[in-house]
Amino acid sequence: MSVVIEDRPIESVREEVIDQLIMNYSHGKLSHEAFERRLDKAIESQCNKEISALVEDLELTVDKNYVEEKKKDFSVNYSHDKSEKLDYIINIFGGSSRSGRWHVAKEIRVFSLFSGTDIDFSEAIFTHPEVTIRYFSLFSGTNIYVPEDVNVVSKSFCIFGGVDNNAPCNASPDAPTIVIEGLTIFSGVDISIKRTMKEKFVEFADSLKKMFS
Repeated sequence: MSVVIEDRPIESVREEVIDQLIMNYSHGKLSHEAFERRLDKAIESQCNKEISALVEDLELTVDKNYVEEKKKDFSVNYSHDKSEKLDYIINIFGGSSRSGRWHVAKEIRVFSLFSGTDIDFSEAIFTHPEVTIRYFSLFSGTNIYVPEDVNVVSKSFCIFGGVDNNAPCNASPDAPTIVIEGLTIFSGVDISIKRTMKEKFVEFADSLKKMFS
């Protein structure tokens, strides 16, 4: 006998419902407006029954192809081929951006002087389970963008500066961990998610819809 809906873990129920919403939307069974409306409720609700009711009128369930596509799109890019252990980003009276599909070293040292630095891990390929960013920032600004499915630990010392950490730290224990530590003087460091989970769900659903159209 199956477990009653009230006693099931809410995150499991939420994931199943969101998957079914995406499946039905991508196959033309839901309008874009209805999909986003139901998706919002599925993400925000804390009631198993309310979440489950969002798909009671939908016929399609996820299949093997859906599972494979989701795995490719939502998994953190990870390679067992180890990259360099040490990487440097140095900006003096200038600026640089590290983004796209780049291999992440075990340790990244950042030096910013009257500069701006962007480090984007959204599509990066992790080669170590734990990555450390050690930085020194003087009269500079640093933006660090992370995926929602990694763990982030911030350890910084600030003098007339600040670190704004808006990244989550509740990903799976098996997910990569980014440790950010350093010294900020008359500077700012912003740690944030480039794409929210809702944005990722919508982009994934739209990509499947194009595939099935």
